[in-house]
Amino acid sequence: MTSLPQHPSKGTERERPSLAVARAARALAAAGIEAPRAEAEQLAAYVLDVPRGRLALAAGFTPAQRDRLDELVARRAAREPLQHLTGSAGFRHLELAVGPGVFVPRPETELLAGWGVEQGRRIGCPLVVDLCSGSGAIALAVAQELPDARVVAVERSPAALAWLRRNAADRAAAGDTPVEVVAADVTDPRLLADLVGRVDVLLCNPPYVPRSVVVSPDVAGHDPDEAVFGGADGLEVIRPVVARAAELLRPGGVLAVEHDDTHGTAVPTLLAADGRYERIEEHRDLVGRPRFATAFRRTDGPHDEPGPAWQTGSS
Repeated sequence: MTSLPQHPSKGTERERPSLAVARAARALAAAGIEAPRAEAEQLAAYVLDVPRGRLALAAGFTPAQRDRLDELVARRAAREPLQHLTGSAGFRHLELAVGPGVFVPRPETELLAGWGVEQGRRIGCPLVVDLCSGSGAIALAVAQELPDARVVAVERSPAALAWLRRNAADRAAAGDTPVEVVAADVTDPRLLADLVGRVDVLLCNPPYVPRSVVVSPDVAGHDPDEAVFGGADGLEVIRPVVARAAELLRPGGVLAVEHDDTHGTAVPTLLAADGRYERIEEHRDLVGRPRFATAFRRTDGPHDEPGPAWQTGSS
């Protein structure tokens, strides 16, 4: 366990937040954490139960609170995800409960969710489906930002479903539009049979990392393998999603699917080859990497000839 030297403020048992954060940041930096100061502040605020922006005004750490911070810093230094330590993850305008058994939502996925919100807002009162919902991040963000939408979240993992249902209940209790949770496998060719031809917006952040890729210590052993890896080439789940989405979407409906940064050509090519999509576009994340592809369901029926050309866009 990482041990932090104790330096309480002179004349008091409490340690000033600035000192505690500095110690924690040094320990995290030594462990190779990319943003040690920011994470130290988040852990300190969590222990003191104050907003991060009000740390400087906090009374300081009691000995018990210092011990608690030391424990959390040591666990983070061992690469336990920060979100598992605090029990929550921020996503757009939400704070979601997360922990072992569910994929921690990433900031880059906020771009896909934002694109979906924009499309739904353009349509008005849309039917939105979120496949591979996990914690419910995408579905719940859409439901909050589009209160007139009907939102369906699909997940198969029993562990992830427990987190999804918890978050859905919490957001409904907070006044957001309730989300419909469906326990199902997105690769099932009969998925959501009652919604065939009716969906306006279909969003999906599937498992997409190729099996041979070595993932970071923060992911390995923490995020569920089934939520990370998408078979040998990373496309094992995306292929059936592309096919089923074309059946679920109404003519003119839209699809967005997140993918590995090595799939910037592969996923748009899959969409084009299907023949039922048009206006295919590739989107990049905040650091310029290929991150998700979008497409519109054809309004003139499937075609036998090769699909339309696709273009690279930005988000």
